[in-house]
Amino acid sequence: MTRVWTSAADWLAHRRALEGRPIGFVPTMGALHCGHAALIEHCRRENEIVVVSIFVNPTQFNDPNDLHRYPRTLERDMELLQKLGVDDVLVPPVSDLYPCGYRFRVEPTGAALMESAWRPGFLTGVLTVVLKLLGLVRPARAYFGEKDYQQLHAVSDMVQEFFIPTEIVACPTVRAYSGLAESSRNALLSPTDRDRAALLHQALITGPSPAETQAALEADGFNVDYVEEHWGRRFAAASIGGVRLIDNVAIPENPCS
Repeated sequence: MTRVWTSAADWLAHRRALEGRPIGFVPTMGALHCGHAALIEHCRRENEIVVVSIFVNPTQFNDPNDLHRYPRTLERDMELLQKLGVDDVLVPPVSDLYPCGYRFRVEPTGAALMESAWRPGFLTGVLTVVLKLLGLVRPARAYFGEKDYQQLHAVSDMVQEFFIPTEIVACPTVRAYSGLAESSRNALLSPTDRDRAALLHQALITGPSPAETQAALEADGFNVDYVEEHWGRRFAAASIGGVRLIDNVAIPENPCS
């Protein structure tokens, strides 16, 4: 039976009863899809207790319209979580996670790149809310998808930097048959744009260079924010039909090199 917690105080009272039992945690913003299901199934294989959070974090949105448009499908999400046998679901209000507003936050330093450059405050919002959620759940392991690789990389660094006793587990990106990375934002795509969106992954794996990859995407009708290479991977953010998508792959080998 899946338990739902809408109060941080009630959850913390229950959390004390779980002391000593291995807990795995999957933080989400809802609008769940098969990529989330894969994270949860991985979590279930390695932990006695599976906890999932659903929280659309306002501090990681620099565009109020983007926050407003973000899909919210709580009833359907709960049906999926029940089927997956999740033990506990946290659905906290903003006032519980930010009782002092946005007074305290985690500020990463260093050069702003990719999402940090294009979405000011994004990474600060992500790290701040993840730190809060890890403090609430205190899991042995937390599971993140490689689609949001920059976020995964930053969270891993934060956990190490602050000596947080949670193992960050990276899980491969789940893709549709077309190659399109599963994402909550895919729900905003029209059927035609969903077909075209698959060209993002295709360009990433076939482009000889970031510049040529960007040119190919623009020729296919994408509005490209960036194509960059870091940490042995090629990243892109691009919009189609007004929906912004991100993806990344291991840097393709150049057969001519």
